[in-house]
Amino acid sequence: MKRLIIRYSMVFFLSLVLGVNASFGATAQEINKGVQQALNNLLKTTPSAQVLAKRAKGILVFPKIWKGGFIVGGYYGEGALLVNNNIVGYYKTYAASYGLQAGVQAYGYALFFMTDKALKYLLNSQGWEIGVGPSIVIVDKGTAKSLTTTTAKDDIYAFIFNQKGLMAGLGLQGSKISPFHPKK
Repeated sequence: MKRLIIRYSMVFFLSLVLGVNASFGATAQEINKGVQQALNNLLKTTPSAQVLAKRAKGILVFPKIWKGGFIVGGYYGEGALLVNNNIVGYYKTYAASYGLQAGVQAYGYALFFMTDKALKYLLNSQGWEIGVGPSIVIVDKGTAKSLTTTTAKDDIYAFIFNQKGLMAGLGLQGSKISPFHPKK
């Protein structure tokens, strides 16, 4: 029985990676379009994101992240960093995990860098693991209601959006973010 579970887990994970692989390696133009659409939609539907966007030093947007697993899992997504509404770099986010998990999900997230120090940390690192470095607050409905320009005191605020699919658990802890150069 144990071998059967491991075998099915590996088949599931490989099919996920191979099936979603067609979405990876997007061109710069495709990433730009997805980032702009995702950010515009987030700002239109989330008043607290509008508040933060006015003061943010930079906004890193991952419009679509694919996550899946059965015992063995992982996720991957590509996005871009905007500073003064201009794209200044491209980034990928990814993680692998092992444990009690099952499902497939797609979602996006945006990180609002509120301090020069936090933005410099991202720009100067060749790879960054969320949870190490600047402090991050994940904005949920409760946090969003009380968030104003005077209460926003943390380095980075994260918004998770467009969740589709079924997967137990969703968080950013342990995510790796690295710069990359997309296809032209």
